[in-house]
Amino acid sequence: MFTCFIRYEIEPGKLDAFKEYARAWIGLIRAHGGTHHGYFVPGREGDLLPDASFSFPGIGREGPPHIGVALFSFPNVEAYERYKREVAEDEGCKTATARFNETKCFSAYERSFLVPIFE
Repeated sequence: MFTCFIRYEIEPGKLDAFKEYARAWIGLIRAHGGTHHGYFVPGREGDLLPDASFSFPGIGREGPPHIGVALFSFPNVEAYERYKREVAEDEGCKTATARFNETKCFSAYERSFLVPIFE
């Protein structure tokens, strides 16, 4: 098993469009064999969130307010490659991509593949 971690730079004023994009991809990944763990976006003013203080003085800092992340897993590389082939032909993918091209709700992203560490 591995998890795909994607870090997005969300465009100012386009958080709602990003949420729409995220909801579309959660369903697409699940429909094509993946396990989606969710998208995570910055809180908005009025959200009850803790102060971003850290346990390690001098090396921690608050994260930027325009970063969103997605986490989804596949059991193996073959399942991920199958997902990529299938989703490219999926009408929902084509719609989500077209909607992104209209909104440009994020300006950049980074993708990392991670493996779990358990007890």
